[in-house]
Amino acid sequence: MRRLVFIIGLFVTLAGCNTRNGQTADNEGSLDEDSARWRIAVMPTLDCLPLYVAADRGFFERAGVAVSLQPFQAQMDIDTALLNNRVAGAVTDLARLEHLSSQGFSAGCVTATDAHWQLVTKRSARITKLSQLDDKMLAMTRYSATDLLADYAVDSAKLKTERVFRIQVNDIGVRISMLQADIMDAMLLPEPQATIARNLKSRVLIDTRKLDYKLGALVFTKQSLKGKEAWLRSFLTAYDQAVDSLNEFGFKAYSDLIRQYMNVSAQTVDSLPADFRFSHAASPREKDSIRVKAWWNKRIESMKYVDSRYIQ
Repeated sequence: MRRLVFIIGLFVTLAGCNTRNGQTADNEGSLDEDSARWRIAVMPTLDCLPLYVAADRGFFERAGVAVSLQPFQAQMDIDTALLNNRVAGAVTDLARLEHLSSQGFSAGCVTATDAHWQLVTKRSARITKLSQLDDKMLAMTRYSATDLLADYAVDSAKLKTERVFRIQVNDIGVRISMLQADIMDAMLLPEPQATIARNLKSRVLIDTRKLDYKLGALVFTKQSLKGKEAWLRSFLTAYDQAVDSLNEFGFKAYSDLIRQYMNVSAQTVDSLPADFRFSHAASPREKDSIRVKAWWNKRIESMKYVDSRYIQ
């Protein structure tokens, strides 16, 4: 197991270097307040699609708001961009927001997003139920929705925490590559990466849509929104227009954007869940906020002791 973990660590390091070398210059260095104010960090994931649509199809422009979307491959890099004032807003999740808040970072959630995750397993592992994750490797990101869901999987199967080896793989592209290379037992993936996994005949053990977990969030720094109530209303109007367009015309009408920004094939776009519906801008549901806070409080308690659940 130790040798395998070392190999995986090397794989993550090399792939991560390649990703960082390919990042645009827009993601590097600090920005002055005016240029940073309306930069929004996004991921190559389906919950960001309303933003991509609103920017590409001119909804933001017609609403009178200047928005620049800044792509990232890892949520931890987005955290760094927020903390260093390189972006004003970001697509993230409630668990990460809780973690950032615990570090004294001041951000407000302007809307929940339609982020969903699935826990999938590689086909060759023959894992058909959560209890079979015992002594297996699970790719996820620490202090995120995937961390919360990993805890859910362990608790649901009544497994010992230390018996499920959590491999921290922050880069979403690296994570799906590890599944394609058949070197990771299980992982938590958002869409459209989860669709890629299903097309590879991976088994789905957890689906947050079936659990009725809605943990995605779009946040802005409190400083960037100060005195900008009218701007925010216009921004959310454009966001809702993009949502309406997506729900009316479906994924195929925006296949070009999905393929471009999420680096997936036409086959993946065609395989996306047909019943997927995007939601208008709205605050996170109270039950989701309560769920995340309860998980975070439990995590804070566990952090008083040596935490051996992660491998990175």
